[in-house]
Amino acid sequence: MGRIMAIDFGTKRCGIAITDEQRIIATPLTTIPASELVDFIQKYCEKNNLDIIVFGKPVDMLGKPSESEKQMIPYINRLKKLMPQIAIERWDERFTSKMALQAMIDAGSKKSERREKGNIDKISATIILQDYMNYKKH
Repeated sequence: MGRIMAIDFGTKRCGIAITDEQRIIATPLTTIPASELVDFIQKYCEKNNLDIIVFGKPVDMLGKPSESEKQMIPYINRLKKLMPQIAIERWDERFTSKMALQAMIDAGSKKSERREKGNIDKISATIILQDYMNYKKH
């Protein structure tokens, strides 16, 4: 069984989270510039077994796609073309940034760590991934 990766896509940078091989635990992996996303995933797949990529689905409170959704689609299409063996799924990412910030506060993170947007992005990706995994279990 391959791992599942989640991506909190942003126009500047992307937070990435990954499961363990048994798909039990979601862990923050890294934050990378959006321009390096496809190359990063390809290199990751050279060393790791990856079955599914879950992209956060940025929608407003009415369920309408946000601006970043339009910018994300070319990345998804490119990955589908380059790696057809990997399933790409979408998952609602509403409130994950707020949840990530609150998780950092609850964990006692320093204010300087909370200001680092990359930390929030990779924790947001972890929340997306954990929520996706919880749903799939039931």
